[in-house]
Amino acid sequence: MASSAEHRHIHAGAHGLLFALAGYCLLSMGDAVVKSMAGLWAPTAIAALRYLFGAIGLGAILAIKEGRAAFSVVNPLAHWGRALSVSFASVCFFISVKLMPLGDATAITFVMPMITAMLSALFLGEKATRATWIASIVAFAGVLIVLRPNVADAGWAALFPLGSALGMSALILFNRKVAGQASVLAMQFYVAAFAAPILIASAVLGEMTGIKAMQVGMPDWTVVARCALVAVSASVAHTLIFLATTRASAATIAPMTYVQLLVAMTVGAFAFGDLPDVTSLGGSALIVGAGLYLWRSAQPRKAK
Repeated sequence: MASSAEHRHIHAGAHGLLFALAGYCLLSMGDAVVKSMAGLWAPTAIAALRYLFGAIGLGAILAIKEGRAAFSVVNPLAHWGRALSVSFASVCFFISVKLMPLGDATAITFVMPMITAMLSALFLGEKATRATWIASIVAFAGVLIVLRPNVADAGWAALFPLGSALGMSALILFNRKVAGQASVLAMQFYVAAFAAPILIASAVLGEMTGIKAMQVGMPDWTVVARCALVAVSASVAHTLIFLATTRASAATIAPMTYVQLLVAMTVGAFAFGDLPDVTSLGGSALIVGAGLYLWRSAQPRKAK
């Protein structure tokens, strides 16, 4: 029979998976809220308000929990790098969900692990393994399959979700530079606080271009409310995912991220009428398969 310690370990692991499931589902629901604002306000403005709300809310919580000392930032240049990366990723993704089905845009962003591995080899000197190359080739084949109908409809602007994946990969690299320098809550606040002015500036520049889709103007109150909802849901989601990693190993939690894709496809179909065709499903399956293969290859092999 299993000991009480083993039972506690099993229960903790199960709770970790549930936290991860809830977190990733919540992220997809937030993406659906973003898609519901498509055409109602400039993507740069939506991203700017979302991160401004996030910075205000997280800053208030951080002040209460950790006090004034938590606002002392170590290595600010790296945090500006994190902010630039997440700002670029957010704007690209917000544009992509306006141009293409939510499920397709989400599927393409899942090439992020492969891009991260390649960037790590280029900029951090980490060796790209055979599994990395195989996964990258398969994943990009999947991206081309998913993109094929979207490029025909939206033109090369449908490549925006690839830009989002690239931005998030850069964020991971910058995260490594600041790992352990502050609490998880402080790290969430820093990225929002540094990203907000960048995104506000990008919204102003978008307004100055004269491009209709980038004009800011005064949003409807429902848009403001939805931006606040996305800020709250994203913060709660990331907190849940962090709590998941405290109860189960990162290796156990990692595959749960693909729940995001299933939720995105389901919400896209029911809320926006974006029924995935066989081509998109096939490409998505290749991307997910490549990610799972890369994850599996990174796991330590059990001795026989």
